[in-house]
Amino acid sequence: MAKIKKRLTISEEFEIMKLVLDKFLWLGFIVMAFGMYTMYTGPFVDGLVWIIIGAIILILFMIIIVREYEIIK
Repeated sequence: MAKIKKRLTISEEFEIMKLVLDKFLWLGFIVMAFGMYTMYTGPFVDGLVWIIIGAIILILFMIIIVREYEIIK
């Protein structure tokens, strides 16, 4: 028996994308906050590296999500 796939409306798809984006933003924020903590407690350069990594994570996820959203549209 073949399963029938349910199509999402544009608003449902957008709501799911917002939920996923929120999780990625939290991940990037946590990495950057850890970098700030490391800058305060340890070597400045180590903290700066963590902040840059957090920024890269945010930019990568932003690019991936925008690409996927444009393809689905």
